[in-house]
Amino acid sequence: MAITINIYYTGQNGSARRFAGEMVSSGTAAQIRAEAGNLRYDYFFPMDDPETVLLIDSWADQNALDVHHASPMMAQIAALRDKYDLHMKVERYLSDDAGQPARDAGFIRQ
Repeated sequence: MAITINIYYTGQNGSARRFAGEMVSSGTAAQIRAEAGNLRYDYFFPMDDPETVLLIDSWADQNALDVHHASPMMAQIAALRDKYDLHMKVERYLSDDAGQPARDAGFIRQ
């Protein structure tokens, strides 16, 4: 069962976007994507909130997430969050492994 975590980073005067930019430019995001069990690590910007960045962070299972949380990389991330004075809202989702229901196919354009 995959775990997906949506993290909304909010700051002031563009700090959340600068944080995401530094996560990418420093190579930290790429290192996280290369970790065993990482399925997704992508930043998005809400159109109606320029002070928030959404991170979609997905892991194969709880063990993979626990290993990531125990890694030295978490201290780097925490230091960057402090540097940019960010606040977080977190949502956690578990996949049901059932896939897309056939009745929903008519609503999805591929």
